[in-house]
Amino acid sequence: METLLLWLFYISTLYAFIPGLISRMFGFRVFRRGKGEHEFALTFDDGPDPVYTPQLLDLLKKYNAKATFFVVGSNAEKNPDIIKRMYDEGHLIGIHNYVHKTNWLMRPGTVRKQILRTDKIIHDITGFNTHYYRPPWGIVNLFDFSRKNDIQIVLWSSMFGDWRFRLGADSLARRMMKKLAPGEVFLLHDCGSTLGANMEAPVNMMMALERVLQAAEEQGLRSIRIDEMIAQSGGARVNSGSLYRTQSAGTMKLSWIKKGIVFLWLLWEKIFHFVFQLQTTNKEDPVFHFRTRTYHGNPVDMRDGSRLEKGDKVLELHFDNKKLYEIGSTSKSSVQLAIQMIRAVEKTLPELAQYIIKHPELGEIKALYGVSMINRGPEQFGFTVSDLPQGLFAKSSTAYLKLLMSVIHPAGQQRLKRHSEQLVPKLIVMPMNLLLNRFAVNGSHRQITEPASEPSEPALEATISY
Repeated sequence: METLLLWLFYISTLYAFIPGLISRMFGFRVFRRGKGEHEFALTFDDGPDPVYTPQLLDLLKKYNAKATFFVVGSNAEKNPDIIKRMYDEGHLIGIHNYVHKTNWLMRPGTVRKQILRTDKIIHDITGFNTHYYRPPWGIVNLFDFSRKNDIQIVLWSSMFGDWRFRLGADSLARRMMKKLAPGEVFLLHDCGSTLGANMEAPVNMMMALERVLQAAEEQGLRSIRIDEMIAQSGGARVNSGSLYRTQSAGTMKLSWIKKGIVFLWLLWEKIFHFVFQLQTTNKEDPVFHFRTRTYHGNPVDMRDGSRLEKGDKVLELHFDNKKLYEIGSTSKSSVQLAIQMIRAVEKTLPELAQYIIKHPELGEIKALYGVSMINRGPEQFGFTVSDLPQGLFAKSSTAYLKLLMSVIHPAGQQRLKRHSEQLVPKLIVMPMNLLLNRFAVNGSHRQITEPASEPSEPALEATISY
């Protein structure tokens, strides 16, 4: 069941989460912030509203401010006079889908139809097509990126929660004032009829906006349209290139692809830990996370002569992904990476032994258990290393861990090419008695009696969070 859930997660990640995170965090193929000395941008979503949008247009006209309206097609269809007034008064009109529905829940063809239908409505009213698009909630999917030549996706740099009426005009104005600066793209709403919004919220928004426009006037700032901001910012540039970019001699700068993978990886870890309630011995500087579960694999003969069998209770270990990435990204070689990881494990095993002693409910645990890309190293701590049984779990684990290896290893891509046959998931187990006998004495890890040879490859290279 867990493997099925993981595959569903991978598919949804490719279609929705990765594109959303990459666009939101790294600005890939979207415009979200401009450049300028005296200009900022006001953008309004979800309208037009027959009550509030005309009042907003009056306010903008009073301060000679230009804005961009990302309209919902069905609302535009019902209020053509307001759309015509927006256009006649010099504002830019963009698309916010025909209905306010997230792109994550629609097929690519459905999203395209939503965009084309809304564009046709705008064209029928104004005589002009629009090339600017903001998906509802700013959520893009994989295929939105393929429309780069057709439309410009526009997000924002500042969001204020103005769709909630209880926020109040005073609090909203303070939030907006803090962000009032050249290049900022404000996200506001001139309609409160969408899911999660309050119908009367635009009242507070306009009260707060007037104060902001007054302050902008005093500071010599003016609101311009998104197309003008894009033009003066040199256009919405597309980030491209390899996974690595040379920053200076001897150092490497992460590209947006690698940053996106790392961000998603760490986000997945948080979700996994929350769902399965994983624990750790050191919340400030965790190395291992763990949970109790029942072992369902093949029998494994362990170092103390005992056997781990199906139905036994195990403490499943997960190496902290953030720690793993920090060690991998700062290591200059495989040997240095291995040494740092071994030191981290040496530090944590005594903590884990003391934790188990202090929690009697863990007394039924027979062994520590984990899945990892391993060549050598863990045996010196008392782990038994064995092959993972062939199957879907092993294949998916291999693909996942090879991807992570290419990200966190200092020579990831080269290592994958040179040692691909060695990079297979391994099962590691340690009997609980061995852990307590070796590491629980005064919390010391000096109980290790077997010699530890210097590793030539990383120990515990990438522990999978399953």
